[in-house]
Amino acid sequence: MAFKYAIALTGSIATGKSSAVALLASFGFHIIDADKIAHQILDEQHQAIAELFGETLVSEGKVDRKALGAMVFSDSRKRKELEALLHPLIYNEIERLSAEQDKLGKPYFIDIPLFFEGERYPIEKSLVVYTTQEQQLERLMHREGYTKEEALNRIQTQIPVEEKRKRATYVIDNSGTLTQLEKECERVKKEILNDSD
Repeated sequence: MAFKYAIALTGSIATGKSSAVALLASFGFHIIDADKIAHQILDEQHQAIAELFGETLVSEGKVDRKALGAMVFSDSRKRKELEALLHPLIYNEIERLSAEQDKLGKPYFIDIPLFFEGERYPIEKSLVVYTTQEQQLERLMHREGYTKEEALNRIQTQIPVEEKRKRATYVIDNSGTLTQLEKECERVKKEILNDSD
């Protein structure tokens, strides 16, 4: 049985999810990373990617993720094609890893960036890493070098972070300092362990 003890860990683009994930992992939580699995499967599917989106996106068996990303973010039809190819394969691998984790009988996280958008995973509990939209914009422009318009385009392909916050079982507020984030992760760890007793 998969997903019984799973907690979906999600957020929105540039909410600082990877910092929270690193802290939760340091507390001993096991994390299944959907993005890592997606990258692995993307490269495994490089021939199909070349056929669907063009040979120029593949070099030596590796997919140029940045170029592919630019293409699918500006064309929803192409994005749907990519999702139709990858999502079933990603799901099967996550389900397999989840079934292994469930045998241990304790809570663990599945890091799924688009958990609420996809509505694909039968996971009851969720943890949202939250920050304000202003901070998302600022981080994307600063970190990725996007223009404000490019940053907004990416943010707007997702459900607003305020909406995710309302739907979540647990929330980590990452709108402050790293020290505050550590305290938030510590607080949520206690909540989760209390709930699972």
